[in-house]
Amino acid sequence: MTGMESHSVIRAERLGKRYVIGHEVNREGYRSFREVLSRAARNVTRRSFDLVRGRAIVAGDQTEDYWALRNVDFDVMEGEVVGILGRNGAGKSTLLKILSRITDPSEGTVRINGRVSSLLEVGTGFHPELSGRENIYLNGAILGMTRREIRSKFDAIVDFSGVETFLDTPVKRYSSGMSVRLAFAVAAHLEPEILIVDEVLAVGDAEFQRKCIGKMGEVARGGRTVLFVSHNMTALRALCDRGIVLKAGSVRFDGTIDDAIALHLADTDGGFGTVSEWTWAPGREPHGTGLAISRVALTGSKSKGPAFRSDEAITVTIEYEQTAQIRGLRMICQIVTGNGDVAFSSTDQLVRTASSQRPGRYRTQCLIPPDILNWTPYLVRVACGIPGQHTVVPLTDVGRFHVHGPTNATAPLGGAVAPRTEWRIEALDGQGAGARTAVTLEG
Repeated sequence: MTGMESHSVIRAERLGKRYVIGHEVNREGYRSFREVLSRAARNVTRRSFDLVRGRAIVAGDQTEDYWALRNVDFDVMEGEVVGILGRNGAGKSTLLKILSRITDPSEGTVRINGRVSSLLEVGTGFHPELSGRENIYLNGAILGMTRREIRSKFDAIVDFSGVETFLDTPVKRYSSGMSVRLAFAVAAHLEPEILIVDEVLAVGDAEFQRKCIGKMGEVARGGRTVLFVSHNMTALRALCDRGIVLKAGSVRFDGTIDDAIALHLADTDGGFGTVSEWTWAPGREPHGTGLAISRVALTGSKSKGPAFRSDEAITVTIEYEQTAQIRGLRMICQIVTGNGDVAFSSTDQLVRTASSQRPGRYRTQCLIPPDILNWTPYLVRVACGIPGQHTVVPLTDVGRFHVHGPTNATAPLGGAVAPRTEWRIEALDGQGAGARTAVTLEG
């Protein structure tokens, strides 16, 4: 930290993180017994050299260097609230893990001036066998707080988390939602100079998310520094003045949050009007424990897309493969405006049973009625999980489409949506008595 400017709290210079990944060769092809023996011998030799050199032992016949981050440079000043944006796999979580000192960079340097509190995963820093009460003190100590400091904030932490009834219950019996509420409460109330929050807040319910956003705003107004990763563009715009957009492990943009959001949305699938069906290569799908989304498609009742008329119905099709039995699973579809505001969210809860869904391949569809969407570009976003408890696949930006007015339509009005509404006109001054008219117009 020597030589840092007093107002600079985080400085990254040529930061890079490399992982070694393994690949199987001709996994499904025929191999003779001699080939199996020779390949096994080569792998044992390679892994022995890796062990001696202190390198990670990687499974597979061949290895490849994968750079999650490369040549990342930026400064964060004291009191700044910075949003980190990028598609899944852009390097956001890896960057936050380096800044939180969870993992070391492979190259470059990062200098941090101040005490860091981070919330990157559900129950970060918690011991499952200890109670909620004990974990508050344990996590506070990990963050560098004294017992007196923790005690002075204890009641506020418990009240914010809402887990008072289960305070002396082992954390291993908490739901995912309870764990993240307590973890965020500890991280936010122990007054760090730098608060780092990942998309983990998506686990909580809507009320708790509002509380978290409010708390982060309070932290920022207190002059402390916040780094925030989220797919919620409304929350990013409300909290942040500055945005950093990552793409393929590098900084693509660093500037105002509005410009960062616009660029991030424009990056999705290369722009509007390109495709209306999205698939992923095996292993790169939006996925979580026991489930992977393989295909998302948009189809219109009057056109094929990706440009649709406002007076036609649009069907969002989501195909996924489930490898584990999941109880209470819900698929979520969001339609987001071009400036990042969520026009609406919908879930398939009403067409699901309460029982667990068995492993297999599934297709679920969301039908958007006609005369709902405005004449503007939109982004489709999907996720799935167990509401209020656990996120299986976090919110994922899939692709963009455009809605235009019907033939001979007038110019659109503003707004995220433009539902067809009923208007009534009635003369109140006696003129034109009986001339009551009911008309239906675009809202």
